[in-house]
Parts: sequence; structure tokens; C-alpha cells
Amino acid sequence: MKVVEDTQILQTAFATIAGEVDGYFSKILTVPDDPRARLFEAMRHASIGGGKRVRPLLLTAVADMHGVDREAAVRVATAVEAIHVYSLIHDDLPCMDDDDLRRGKPTVHIAYNEEIAVLAGDSLHALAFEILADPETHGDAYVRSELIATLAQASGPHGMAGGQMMDLEAEHSKFDLPTVTRLQQLKTGALIAAAVEMGAILARIAPEGRTALRAYARDIGLAFQIADDLLDVEGDEELAGKHLHKDADAGKETFLSLMGVEKARQQAHMLVEQSVGHLSGYGEEAELLRALARYIVERDR
Repeated sequence: MKVVEDTQILQTAFATIAGEVDGYFSKILTVPDDPRARLFEAMRHASIGGGKRVRPLLLTAVADMHGVDREAAVRVATAVEAIHVYSLIHDDLPCMDDDDLRRGKPTVHIAYNEEIAVLAGDSLHALAFEILADPETHGDAYVRSELIATLAQASGPHGMAGGQMMDLEAEHSKFDLPTVTRLQQLKTGALIAAAVEMGAILARIAPEGRTALRAYARDIGLAFQIADDLLDVEGDEELAGKHLHKDADAGKETFLSLMGVEKARQQAHMLVEQSVGHLSGYGEEAELLRALARYIVERDR
């Protein structure tokens, strides 16, 4: 019965946030009638339609729990998603993972070209901070500053980009489990953690009041990556909307190669239960966060 309830809650929540984020991207990425048109078309190709929208949903779920204005939360969630999409565009380039399929459609450098793909990623990166710096996003300059600092740290060398660098090195080095864990905490976990943190920042929760949410985000970030590793081995490419088995083909160490499939699966479920436990101080208002945690290890894409 609980699984059915979670599924219903999530289906509604994912559909709602996808529509809101797509709508905001569509609004701010209106194609101009000048030589920049193909750049905007490429940005729209990458950002509108498809994708799980897990990070925006995490952010808005935390914000909603604390009564934050929905429009402000969606704007900030779209900024986080802009960073995520930029990273996917660049990750798919021939000089990186060299992928031709993302979210069930051609990657940007295939649909357009490499030059436009680089610029589309760069532009989405800049757009994220433009959104956060806009007084219309939040009237308090201190809140805007903290949002910007949080997303910048999660995106750069101490976060996602640093994790991506470690991932490149993984093609030439044999990493042990602590190193792979650190890699994934940066590459995947940092932006997930930022989404949760930024929802709390919008709610003006003091840093010392975010401990439980931070612990929740840390655990679901690792569980998310273990689930991704499992999907890379066991998943359906059509459902995933991207090519699978790439880590194994590249000879990279993963949670699965180091722990074994069943032990990794058990670890993911343990992390999810642990993450739910961190929310014990909340009531029904945190039910969406609990459902999201369980979804992370049960998803098929």
C-alpha cells in the first residue's frame, strides 16, 4: 500500500515540477530573431523535455515544507537544473564521454555541432547565476548571495567539476572504494546536496538548523549513484534514454566492480533507509522527501 501511495505522490510531483521547469526555461529561452538563434535553439533542445528533474523536485519539496513562495522556488530550481543540463551537454562532448544520445534524443553536439554545444553549456551555466542574482527571485540580497555561493561551490572544483576530473582520471587509475565514494560525492552528490540546501536557504533556515536535511542529502546522493551504477549494468537503454555499460567499457572502477552487485544493492537500500531516518523530526510535510528517497533505488531510468 505504501509503494502505491509513494508512486501516486511522485507521479503527480514529477509531472508538476517538470511542467513548471519546462515552462520557465521556455519563457527565458525565447529564440531571438538574430544570429544567436541556433544557440537558443540548442539550449532549448537540451533543457526542455525529458530528464527526471530530481534536483528541482528536491529543492521545491524542501521549500514547500517551509512555506516558501512557489514561484521563487521554481526559479531557483530551474537555476539548479540549468547547471545540471550544462554539465550533461559538456559531458557528452567527444572530448569527454563522447555520447550521441541523452534523454532519448540526440545530444547537442550531434543535433547542432560541437561549437554550439560548448556555447550552449557555457550559456546555461551563466544563466543559472543570472537567475539567482535577479531580485525577482528573492528580495533579500543576503539570501540571493547564499544561493549563488552554494550553487557555485557545488558546481566547481570542490563539487561537480572536481568529481568530473576524478572521473577522467579513473580511466587511467584503479581507484579504491573510498576514492570512488569521494568521486561520486562530488560528481553526483554535490548538486543533489545543493538542491536540498538551497530549498532550506530560501526558507531562511539557519545553517545549524539544516543538519538533518544535509545528512538526508548526503545519503540519497550516494544511493542515487549506486542506483545509476546498477542501471548501467541491468537497465534498459530505451527507458534510460542514453547508452549504458560505458563505465565498464572504459575500465572504470564503480561501486559494483568494487562491492559486487548484491552488496551494492544492499548498500543503496541501507542508505535510503538511513536518509529517511534523518527526517524523523519532520511529520507528514516531509512525505515527498521520503518518497523521493525510496524512488531513487527503485527507478528504472
